Amino acid sequence: MPHAGATAPLTDIASRKRTHVEVCLERPVEFQTRTTGFERYELPYCALPDSDLRRVDLSVRLLGRTLRAPILIGAMTGGTRHANAINGNLAVAAQELGLGLMLGSQRVMLEDPRATAGFLVRDKAPDVLLLGNLGVAQLNRGYGVEHVERAIADVDADALAFHTNPLQEALQRNGDGDFRGLVHRLAEVASRVEHPLVLKEVGHGLSADVVRAVREIGLAAVDVAGAGGTSWARVEQYARHGEIVSPELAEWGIPTCEALRAARRSAPELTVIASGGIRGGVDVAKAIALGADAVALALPLLRPALVSAEAVVEVLSRLIEELRIAVHCSGARSVRDLHARPLAFVPTSSARERPDGQEVPL
Repeated sequence: MPHAGATAPLTDIASRKRTHVEVCLERPVEFQTRTTGFERYELPYCALPDSDLRRVDLSVRLLGRTLRAPILIGAMTGGTRHANAINGNLAVAAQELGLGLMLGSQRVMLEDPRATAGFLVRDKAPDVLLLGNLGVAQLNRGYGVEHVERAIADVDADALAFHTNPLQEALQRNGDGDFRGLVHRLAEVASRVEHPLVLKEVGHGLSADVVRAVREIGLAAVDVAGAGGTSWARVEQYARHGEIVSPELAEWGIPTCEALRAARRSAPELTVIASGGIRGGVDVAKAIALGADAVALALPLLRPALVSAEAVVEVLSRLIEELRIAVHCSGARSVRDLHARPLAFVPTSSARERPDGQEVPL
């Protein structure tokens, strides 16, 4: 049954999801002028590491499950024909590699059970950390504890992420603009739901103030989802107008590194996930060293997920091997050791420009 205050017909929601996938496949949806900030940090290089590359331990414990590497496959889609193939292939890859998986927003399946099939992946991934997903703004439109518990139970998830996306919603036709009182509503839900709950942005970053506001309300983790990867302000403008009509809004956000460091300082006891422009194993290593407990990535896996589970495994295996080499050659024996590895900061003024226009440290 539709929740109170529903504004978009279910056919519109499914159509929008299809359009989002098409835009991400066909348009330049990543930030054009704002970077993650990872290029400003250097891992220490150790020429005599006291470790064996083959024995480097990448495993972590996250939200009650053990992952073989500190990686979550980020939320992409659900509730469409595309979603069945995408989520199925992602689930098979997560199971094979021992990673986590976050589903796309489940609003459509809660309001139309016919859409549930695209979210049912537990049979393909019985052992993975599986996170459900709902928009936090829905808590102002009639959603409550029963919706959260159903979203978790219906897909046999281990936890649920609430995504917060005021900029995306502001640019979306008939988007949700009422974000009032959501810290209080999140606290009410967290106090009554037994499963772990996560608050995440969608790619424009959680600020220190937001993390401080939610650090003691019962959440299990935050995902900073910073700027530098996919700009959902770009996605929505392409989806709605076919072009970027507000370029400054499309480039707005807190860079991933800045959001990550701020979150770790603001809530040292909270589990912190880093996402937003994670593109390689060295990015993962830097994120862990800057305070992340795990990372998430989505866009690099979208096209492979439309091909096959094997294509997804290939991309992720390469990233995991890069991470293993980065851990080993920085002088660490495990990914957990990276927390004690200080990174060198390379300021903008200490860089020169390569022939291709990219800055590199002097």
